[in-house]
Amino acid sequence: MTVSTLYHADGSKIVIERVQDVEPILEHNKTLQTLEQRSDWGRHVASVPNVILEKWLNEEWDRGNINMQFGSDEFFQMVERKLQDPQYRAFRTDASFNGVLGFGS
Repeated sequence: MTVSTLYHADGSKIVIERVQDVEPILEHNKTLQTLEQRSDWGRHVASVPNVILEKWLNEEWDRGNINMQFGSDEFFQMVERKLQDPQYRAFRTDASFNGVLGFGS
């Protein structure tokens, strides 16, 4: 899914806006939630739009956690916590997800 970057200049301030149509991802997630996943090795547990991942990272930075980097172990732990929250159920693809994201964790 394409992410657009828009720049807004207002005097001495520049605002960067990231835009993505997330509806196709959410609709695909709904479909995947209805399908049984039979693998005992790995499961597709979530599809989170890039703009949401960026938003979550920015929220961490705003809280003072400026050392967190996109794709780090700490980042994936934060994403896992978010995906456990019912508020973000739309990003889940496996309705029964209750586990660990990533490899070897």
